[in-house]
Amino acid sequence: MKVLANDGISKSGIEALEKAGFEVITTTVAQEQLINYINENEISVLLVRSATTVRQDLIDACSSIKIIGRGGVGMDNIDVEYAKGKGISVINTPAASSHSVAELVFAHFYGLARFLHNSNREMPLDGDTKFKALKKAYGKGVELKGKTLGVLGFGRIGQATAKVALGAGMKVIAFDPFMEKANLELEFFDGQKVNFEINTISKEDVLKQADFITLHVPAQKEYVIGAPEFELMKEGVFIANAARGGVVDEVALVNAIESGKVAGAALDVFEKEPKPEIQLLMNASLSLTPHTGAATNEAQDRIGVELAEQISSILK
Repeated sequence: MKVLANDGISKSGIEALEKAGFEVITTTVAQEQLINYINENEISVLLVRSATTVRQDLIDACSSIKIIGRGGVGMDNIDVEYAKGKGISVINTPAASSHSVAELVFAHFYGLARFLHNSNREMPLDGDTKFKALKKAYGKGVELKGKTLGVLGFGRIGQATAKVALGAGMKVIAFDPFMEKANLELEFFDGQKVNFEINTISKEDVLKQADFITLHVPAQKEYVIGAPEFELMKEGVFIANAARGGVVDEVALVNAIESGKVAGAALDVFEKEPKPEIQLLMNASLSLTPHTGAATNEAQDRIGVELAEQISSILK
């Protein structure tokens, strides 16, 4: 059987699939040519990340497809229920990238708190002529230790982010409409473990109490954070969205930054991805990454191996 990893797959994933007897093709086929390629090559398994879309037309046209796999969590780019209705298995890897996303959120938070995103731009330009001025401009950072992290969405990624926060000495509060509490186990290098039980509270209370806010929610029809939510937040709050473009109202975010309500924000995802608004790209209070939350070598290895295991269990 042939597996087309159209958006790529890790070497460890390829090896695991080949060991199980599958032929793995890593050619990146253009979206408009994908149906013909799948049919001509009798592809049984189509693996995608976020670049390739799998809609009803492809599902109807490609009778050889038995499994559609998404390397990652969200499956917005796949017509999941329609595929299942056609007898196709749809799989993803919800746990593989959780820690990678959590670390990216904190990379942003630490950078914002100490102005690294701006300092790293300015020092190469003016570090030799305006050193003292830059030192003064970026000399009013804040520490994360002792601050409160508010987590909106307390699933796997939200909990992984909370663990990083606890390790950093932060207080964690969380909102999740489907969960009353969660037990978080922090495991350290020498085998020691510490358990924390986090009881979820209302979204309103999280917004009012948090010094730092991070979103880990699925795509939704309406904004999770818009102008009314910004009004509830503390003055000088920091916020990060490494979940989905469209869960934060970007216009309201810019307004909240300009008013001083938001001290800084991190965006890994955008409403108009892959062409973010220029107002976001040029805003000095924003720390930006191009949807790289799950893009670590370790996460891609876990994703590849996990997909291989699921495919083997279904088809063997």
